[in-house]
Amino acid sequence: MQKIPMTRGGLARLEDELRQLKSVDRPAVIRAIAEAREHGDLSENAEYHAARDRQSFIEGRIMELEELVSTADVIDPSTLSGDQVKFGAHIELVDEETDKESAYQIVGVHEADIKQGLLSVSSPLAKSLIGKSVGDSVAVPAPGGDRTYEILKVTYK
Repeated sequence: MQKIPMTRGGLARLEDELRQLKSVDRPAVIRAIAEAREHGDLSENAEYHAARDRQSFIEGRIMELEELVSTADVIDPSTLSGDQVKFGAHIELVDEETDKESAYQIVGVHEADIKQGLLSVSSPLAKSLIGKSVGDSVAVPAPGGDRTYEILKVTYK
C-alpha cells in the first residue's frame, strides 16, 4: 500500500470529518431512512430514496477517509529547515510579470485548498518549485502560456 504524504493538520482535518460522518451524519441518515419507511410505499417515497442516496454517499466517504487515514505518511514541516523547497514548505513568491506576491504551503493532495494557500504537491506550481531555492526563478506551465515566479522566502513551521 502506497503511503500518502500529509501534514499533521491535514490528517487532523480528515480525522475530524471521519468522526463527524460516523458519529453524527451516519446516525442521522439511519433515522431519516427509518422515518421515511414509516410513510408507506417505498417505490414512490422520495424522502426514502433521498435518504438512501445520502447514506450511500456517507458510507462511500467513510471508506475513502478510512483508507486515506490508514495510508497517511505524516510529515512534520517544523523538523525541516533550509532555503530549498520541500514538502511542507511555506513559500513566498513574486510573479515576475505582474510583481504580484503570493504565499503558499506545499501540502498533500487530499488537504490542498488554494483559497487557504494550501498548494497540492502534485500541482504544476509545486512540481516546478520543489528542489529550488530562495532567489531561483521557476517557469510554470499555465493555460495562457508559461508564468515565471521568483522564490522570495522559504520557511518551515
